Amino acid sequence: MSLALEYRPREFADVVGQRHVTAILKAMVLSQKVPASMLFGGSRGTGKTTTGRILAAALNCEAQTGDACGECPQCLAVRQGQSSAVLEVDAASNGGVDEVRRIRDLCNYAHDGRWRVVMLDEAHSMSGEAFNALLKLLEEPPDNTVFILLTTEVDKILETVRSRSMLFDFRRISHASIAARLGHIAETAGIPVS
Repeated sequence: MSLALEYRPREFADVVGQRHVTAILKAMVLSQKVPASMLFGGSRGTGKTTTGRILAAALNCEAQTGDACGECPQCLAVRQGQSSAVLEVDAASNGGVDEVRRIRDLCNYAHDGRWRVVMLDEAHSMSGEAFNALLKLLEEPPDNTVFILLTTEVDKILETVRSRSMLFDFRRISHASIAARLGHIAETAGIPVS
């Protein structure tokens, strides 16, 4: 297994440089007051997808601590990409209206978690028709369903969809934070570095 996968953050505390986001998400999970739609915006490599996966695990975690325990069957299933409660869609290649209709239909089926989490990666790539279909879904979302739109270009998200989504701004990670995380990984993995 590559170091990137082995040391990918598995709980909110592991996410580097985004405490302003993870603190709010953890509080939402603890209170079980989660908006139906969230918009994770920021440049590449800031942790949007990883944070979305952690949120999906935390919402379905059996420990119910506000974070992903990383050990229960729900957390393991999310981490391995095998949870029926979590749906990840690459909107860059599947961003049409038919895909949104498929998502709508899937949201009606039972799943193995408390929360259904739908992550739309590269959400800015969706077609206008797809955004309008998604808008209808966001206006009357299924119970315990969360839509997470992940994008590097927030301004390309349809305004009516943006206005119904809670925006989380993922900031660029400082060089010092990156170096500290790499140092931690090197030490943990027993890799000598200067």
